[in-house]
Amino acid sequence: MELTIDNDFLSANARLLIIEGEIDVYTSPSLREQVSSLALTGINDLVIDLAKVKFLDSTGLGVLIGALKRMREAGGNLYLIAPAARILRIFEITGLDKSFDICTTLEEAKTKVSPAVENA
Repeated sequence: MELTIDNDFLSANARLLIIEGEIDVYTSPSLREQVSSLALTGINDLVIDLAKVKFLDSTGLGVLIGALKRMREAGGNLYLIAPAARILRIFEITGLDKSFDICTTLEEAKTKVSPAVENA
């Protein structure tokens, strides 16, 4: 299955990535590249919407952990939107739910992005 990544503007220093498909060993490099490109533009906060993700393996988790580290080093944060129990369960089993700020909706994530998200 393919991986589709849509990039949307949230504020001057925050972006939203909407992911659809499978994040695995084959598709993770494109997600890593997208996150790296965004980090180079100076954004601090990144919201990654996993609502349409069908599958997430350890390689995908590694990319998300790397993105979290990169955002925190920049003085910001990474927020995940994970409303599906099957995806959320992966974070719970691995204990990563304690490391990531996981939201159930985009609206919830927008309230956490600093400074306040502009209406998009």
